[in-house]
Amino acid sequence: MTTEAVPSLVEPEWLEARLDAPELRIVDCTVHLSFGPETGDRRTESGRSDWESGHIPGSVFADIPTDLSAADPAYPYQRPSPEKFADAMEDLGIGDDSRVVLYDAAGNGWAARVWWLLRAFGFDRAGVLNGGWERWTAEDRPVSTSPPADREATFTPDPRPDRFVEKETVLEAIDDDACSLVNALRPEDHAGTGLVKYGRPGRIPGSVNVPAVGDEAIVDPEDTTYRPQAALRDRFAEAGVTDSERVITYCGGGIAASNAAFALHLLGMDAVAVYDGSLSEWGRTDLPMETD
Repeated sequence: MTTEAVPSLVEPEWLEARLDAPELRIVDCTVHLSFGPETGDRRTESGRSDWESGHIPGSVFADIPTDLSAADPAYPYQRPSPEKFADAMEDLGIGDDSRVVLYDAAGNGWAARVWWLLRAFGFDRAGVLNGGWERWTAEDRPVSTSPPADREATFTPDPRPDRFVEKETVLEAIDDDACSLVNALRPEDHAGTGLVKYGRPGRIPGSVNVPAVGDEAIVDPEDTTYRPQAALRDRFAEAGVTDSERVITYCGGGIAASNAAFALHLLGMDAVAVYDGSLSEWGRTDLPMETD
């Protein structure tokens, strides 16, 4: 087993130089998410057919909504049980001694979600490919349509319960000056002026907005790479987050929230948790919300 660490943020040249590493598992995490233009109904499409048409050599495909989620129709992306997650990792050929690089074709958010799940289940030997599939292909790096070799693997989950929180903890955090609540949705969703997607418009009271997608997001929409570390720090600092003792991120269903949590990890902030139910849960209760 190699002792070389996997960078949390993996650059394409690092990965290309290690495509043949026997303990490395590359995972395509692509999901296509859209919303009905009038109703706001969520539409989820697996990225498996994209992976079959072309992928990073040696990569496997992870179906997040079915294999890496609890499969609750009301909250479709909530984390699975440790047992289900371990089974899914072993099916992907990921074991305790593996090294993992995650990517997607949707702005890094789904890859960051799986990174956060791995972290929450005690696995730290993983990184997110900076720029994902878009950057990989834009730089004309190797592409394959061949299926990967099967690998026997044993994944032993070691859950870290503090990586996720429930609505009761979020409710208490509203009045806790030591905790920042970060909404990773687009500004119009945060303001409550956009299409209503999660039961009610608006945000959790007292939360600040650091969007994971869009023109001012933590990911540059031009090349799908994360903003430079200084720019990321500025974005969170302007929102008053970097001086907090702890941070809870949320969004609509836990995906953009995981991306924001990953960005905070890149800044060296460890006391971060994801509210997994996010507005899919909060917005359909009588818990308080506010709008601009």
